[in-house]
Amino acid sequence: MKSVFRAAGLCLAASLLAPALSAHASEAIVKKARCVACHAVDAKRVGPAYKDVAAKYRGDAKAPAALFDKVRHGGSGNWGTVPMLPHPADKISDDDLRQAIAWVLSLE
Repeated sequence: MKSVFRAAGLCLAASLLAPALSAHASEAIVKKARCVACHAVDAKRVGPAYKDVAAKYRGDAKAPAALFDKVRHGGSGNWGTVPMLPHPADKISDDDLRQAIAWVLSLE
């Protein structure tokens, strides 16, 4: 019986740690892709703070696709006059970009 409780406890611990590990991995993707050269979690740099992006798009089901397109192709006008350069797949893969966007949108 103890082994059943121990296994249940391990499963619970793993389920509680999974989001933190996923968030850590996504933050690592953002750092590896050098997004942090222009963005920070809490403060505006060249581009908006990630938390400001999350707040602007909170509840918008189209946000992940729109942000994917914006990051991939670049653009300007949403956050000021400084353009964001395009970030092609050789700089950040589609999967990594989707994970990074999901992480940014999850911030509060």
